[in-house]
Amino acid sequence: MKYIAPLSACIGLAAAHGFVQNATIGGKEYDPYQDIYMSPRPQRISREIQGNGPVQDVTLTDLECGGYAAGGHPGSAPAPLHAPAAAGSSVNLRWTLWPESHQGPMITYMARCPDSGCQNYETKGAAVWFKIHEDGLHSTNADWLKNVWGVTPLISYPNSGYTYKIPKCLKAGYYIVRHETVSLHGAYDVGGAQFYPGCHQLQVTGSGTTVVKSDLVSFPGAYKANDPGVLYDQYNQKPYTVPGPKVFTC
Repeated sequence: MKYIAPLSACIGLAAAHGFVQNATIGGKEYDPYQDIYMSPRPQRISREIQGNGPVQDVTLTDLECGGYAAGGHPGSAPAPLHAPAAAGSSVNLRWTLWPESHQGPMITYMARCPDSGCQNYETKGAAVWFKIHEDGLHSTNADWLKNVWGVTPLISYPNSGYTYKIPKCLKAGYYIVRHETVSLHGAYDVGGAQFYPGCHQLQVTGSGTTVVKSDLVSFPGAYKANDPGVLYDQYNQKPYTVPGPKVFTC
């Protein structure tokens, strides 16, 4: 079951949930959700999400990019634009302030689009995603609120956001980036882990030649409800395995 709130209401909602509210890509600032207040709405690089709430069913197309398939919006409806960025460069995504009870990893995937771009491209459930970054459990403490996770930097104010690096060896072209945090507070007590995915589109430049063809996964499909990294009790001090395939390296 997915909690839905209109994007026009997201900014003012209490910090029970969250999403990426702005980013720095290729040295340029992007504010994907400020355009809800503008008429006409500017074109964007971010694929639309339908609220600030989670996806809690790993079989939904919503798991891909945070769209609301049940409401008539595909889970990965394309955006019209791409953000230029060099292979090897870093991208900073600044999330809304995160509740300290929602602990878990940060995970980032990429998928290569056709040479014509991502603006008309939908994966339709194909296995096209490769993982480029993951940040899981760093340390545990007797007081679970003091545990250090990939999501921990989002909890402080002002938070520094989350940074991933575009693999330097990637072949130039168009890509979708799928980023998410997985909140594990509900894995046992409120009906399952909560996934907060979002996607944006890049035009990657550089001299790399690599087209990733192995360890590709689909969304849905990459995760199962009983995976160790999904069905995990954050209140117990146990090792944690980030869900999904291994991280691609050049």
